[in-house]
This record gives sequence, C-alpha cells and structure tokens, in this order.
Amino acid sequence: MSVSLRNMTHSERESGILSWETTSTQFWILLHRSTPTRKMASNFSLLHEDQFLCPICLDTFTQPVSTPCGHNFCLSCLSSYWDDETVCQCPVCKETFGRRPNLKVNTFISELASQFTSLQVTDAHTLSPDRQKDSAGCVVLCDVCTDVQQLAVKSCFECLTSYCSVHLEPHHRAAGLKRHTLVDPLANLQDRICGEHNHILTLFCFNDKMLLCDVCVRSQHVNHDVFPVQQAYREMTGVLGDTEARVQQMIQERQQKLKEMEESVKESKRETGDVIAESVMELTALVSEVQRSQTELVKVIEEKQKAAEEQAGVFIAVLEQELTELQMTKMMLRDIKQSEDHLSFLKTFPDPSVLLPHVTDLSSFSFNRHMEMWHVQKCLSSSVSQLQTLLRKMTAEITTFSASNNVTLRYLQQYEVNVLLDPDTAHPLLILSNDGKQVRYTKGSLRRRIQDVKPGEFTVHLAVLGRRGFSSRKFYFEVLVSQKTEWCLGVATASIQRRGVLTRGPDSGLWAIWFIENRFEAFSTPGVTVYPGKVERVGMFVDYNKGLISFYDVQTATLIYSCTDCFFTEELYPYLNPCDNQYGSNWDPMVIVPVTRMEDLI
Repeated sequence: MSVSLRNMTHSERESGILSWETTSTQFWILLHRSTPTRKMASNFSLLHEDQFLCPICLDTFTQPVSTPCGHNFCLSCLSSYWDDETVCQCPVCKETFGRRPNLKVNTFISELASQFTSLQVTDAHTLSPDRQKDSAGCVVLCDVCTDVQQLAVKSCFECLTSYCSVHLEPHHRAAGLKRHTLVDPLANLQDRICGEHNHILTLFCFNDKMLLCDVCVRSQHVNHDVFPVQQAYREMTGVLGDTEARVQQMIQERQQKLKEMEESVKESKRETGDVIAESVMELTALVSEVQRSQTELVKVIEEKQKAAEEQAGVFIAVLEQELTELQMTKMMLRDIKQSEDHLSFLKTFPDPSVLLPHVTDLSSFSFNRHMEMWHVQKCLSSSVSQLQTLLRKMTAEITTFSASNNVTLRYLQQYEVNVLLDPDTAHPLLILSNDGKQVRYTKGSLRRRIQDVKPGEFTVHLAVLGRRGFSSRKFYFEVLVSQKTEWCLGVATASIQRRGVLTRGPDSGLWAIWFIENRFEAFSTPGVTVYPGKVERVGMFVDYNKGLISFYDVQTATLIYSCTDCFFTEELYPYLNPCDNQYGSNWDPMVIVPVTRMEDLI
C-alpha cells in the first residue's frame, strides 16, 4: 500500500488529476496481489495516523471529502468552516475558489478511515488463561492450530481469527499486528462483519440505534449522528452508568423507606400493645371500683335495715307490754264504774293518775325509713349520673378515633369530579358503555382488528384513559369493581407509552394499584403486596400540587395505598384497566359511580 502511494507523483496528489476511484482500484489490486486475504488488514499499520486525521477537528475522518486543491476534511467540519467564512477557501493552503465546490464523500478515504478506526483500540489487558469462553459461555478454539486445536485466548477483529497463546505471539511482537484490535475470545467473529457490504462494523448510528460499516454510513446514514464503536460504547456505558447510579439511589431510598416503615410498624405495634394493656388495666380497675362500691352500698343498706328492724322490734315489745297493762287498767276501771253503792263508790274512788300505767311517749319514736332510703338513692343516682356522663364522653372519644377514617374519606369526597372514558384511547378488546362510565374486557368479537389501532389507543395493556385531564388541583372519583379477579386503577400522563408493553417502574408515567386475586400491588413495584384482601368499591384521591395519590376501600373507609412525594409535569388522566381472564372469570365491568357517603352504606 505504501509503495502505491509513493508511485503517485506530487502533482498528481496535489491537483487531484488522478481520481480516487482509479487509485482505489489500483490500491486494492496491489494489495490483493501482495498479501493473503486473512492478513490483508495488517498492511494498514504501514500508514501513518496523521493521514487519517481531519485538519480541522484533528480526529479520524467522518464522511471525508476532498477539495479541488487536494486536501481532505470531514464533510461537517468543512461545511461549518465555509458557513462561517465570507470567502470560500481551503483551510490548509488558503486557495480561494470562485464558487463553493459541490462536496461529495470520498469513498476511498472513507473506507480507509473506517478500516483505520478499528486499529485505534489496542489490547490493554494481559493474557488470562481464565478467559477461554466467549460472553455466551461457548468454548472458542484456535483457528490456526492444525493438529489439536488449543483453547483461544484472544480474537482479532482485523484477521477475523481466534488465537491460542502460541499463535497470538506475533500480535505482541510484530509492529503491524500490534495495532490490531484484540478482544476476549469470540465464537462468531463473522457477526462483527456487515452482512450487506462485508465490511467490519466499526460505526454506530445513534439515530437508528444500529451498528454500521463505512458503506452503510454513505448509503443510508449520511445526515445521522454516527460515531466510532469505541466512542459510542463509551457514550452508552456512560448513560448506563448514570442510569445504574439512579437505580442504585432509588434502591437505597426504597430500602431506607422500607426500613423506616418496618420500624414504624414495629413501634406502632408496641405502642398499640401498651395502650391496650394500660386501657384494659384502667377500665378493669374502674369496673372493680364500681363493683366494690356496689358491694359496700348493699352492705351498708342491709346493716341499716337490720339496725332499724332491731330498733323497731324493741319498740314493738314495749308497745305490746303497755297494751297489756292498759287492757288490765281498762277492765279495772270498768269494774269500779259498775258499783251501784254511791257512798262506797265515792269513798273508794281512786286517783285517775294512779290508775294509769307508765307508758312511752309515742311522739319520741318514729320509723320513717323511706326518707332515709330516698336520700341514699338520690346520692347514688347523682354519682352514677356523673359516672355515666364520663363513660359516654370516653365512648364518644373512642368512637371518634375509630371513625377518623370516615371523617377523612368524607372530606376527600367533596372533591368529586365527573369522569368520562375516552373511546379513542381504549384497547380494541375493550367495550365502553354509551355514557362513558363503564369498561369491560371482551374476547372473540373485536371492535376491529388490533392491527388497525388508532395512534392514541393502547396496543398491549387493556386500558383506557379519561377524556379530561387534571392539573394543579385536587380531585376524587369512585369505581365499582364488584367481584372482579384482576384490575388496575390509577392516573397516567398524556404521554404515557401506549404501544407495546409498559415497563412497571417509577418513571412509567402511571401511578396505579393492581389487584390480583386477593391482594394489591403498586404498579411501580411489581411482586410486592401493599394491601391484602378484596374490595368492591374503590375511591381514588389526587392532590396534584402535593404529589399525593391515595386509594381507599369505600365501604370500610380504609386506606389501601398511597403514592407520596410524586412529581407531576403533565396533566393526569384517569386510567382504568379491567384486565383479562388470567385469574378466572373476569367479565364484570369497571364502573365509574357517584360518590357514596358512609351513612348511605349503613
């Protein structure tokens, strides 16, 4: 190759009289005559690196072009240079052109530069006997060994050959071979060659995300962002590194959040146990005190009654004795009164005061027990009434605590909005009601062929969006899911991916809960149960400004799951996915229903 370049005269090289097509033909004829096909690429090392560098960007040629004065530049570099100059002249020799030349890619230099690019990466790793398999785990054998093929330790892109440690030695000794690209053993080197043009794949197109050879660039990717594989690799690994760092950060954040939640649950469980134990102890003590008061009250009343009965018994005995004496006095007076001898009667008439027996003053004794019992009853009733008031207050506080979820849900329900489903976004396997309030999955009778989906429709997820988007406000709506075995409900951005499978993650543009049989998952964390059980009616609340999304079991006013610290940059649209029959019969529709107050459910 160097001989053919020296055979070209200075005038031929400078004036461009000898066309590059002719030179290319002569070069390849000479090259094929002088070297075997497999070792052909090693001759490129005879060229100097400066011959493949653009004088403007000082990097290897990309889409090289030649000026009439014979100098070579990258197409984009020379075009940009001339765009900034008032006079069209060569950046190197300053030759001025009357009109701007019509630049075309120099195929010969482009092909040489493409081949030369592959020489820029040399093997920076020491030989390692452990790396004897390719990335797929296949054993790679030396292509040069004739008797018993030894395991290959490296593969050469230029030679398209895999070498054992013995046959690789020339690549570490010969100057030309040192610049070959050596990699860990690869079983299918031919896969590194362009199937259409039979050139090495040394370039990568960022627009189409595909590997290219130099011919591919000239034919189909002229105005695309094309870079050498090594540079593209660095760019892509950098992107993956950033993504990996972000993923690692999200993992750490979630691990920390999970740890905090677990600690919070444990602490809450301990506090709940302590509160229950203390409350039971206090109420038990109160019940015991009431029982003691009851026992003491009964004892005191019974003792009072016994004392009163004893007192009354003594008084009764006295009265009975006095009655006997008075009866006898009465009989005696009757006998005296019956005497007919007046003189004798008057002579023996006794003093009446002497005749009367000594009796007790009745006014000094009374048995008015009902007044005493009434007083006791009044005092007791007053005390019981005060105690009942305190108990009712305590019960009201307990009821308020247990009904706090009801209060919260009633508060959220005041932000109810009218949600209608948009048929232009529905998957072809979904059927919507005429009023836009119901959606269900159908099978067999498609609305139309899936291949004929409209641009705004979902093609994989059995989903539909609401007609209206919401931003910078709070909104709430309820969905009846009945006995469905699977469904998904949430909100999504207008730019959510609708064609193909939607990756479940925090950056999917969808915030939703996914019900599967008897448990709930957050759409962003597949496989993680966030709530056990089943519900029939779901309430969904969104606070756009605070980045809060909450899902409630309407019948029990229980929080199912909350997405917190969300960051929204677009309008949010209601997202309903009735799902298919993977987990059993699931034909029931998802129905957007008016808000139901808790008092209406009782």
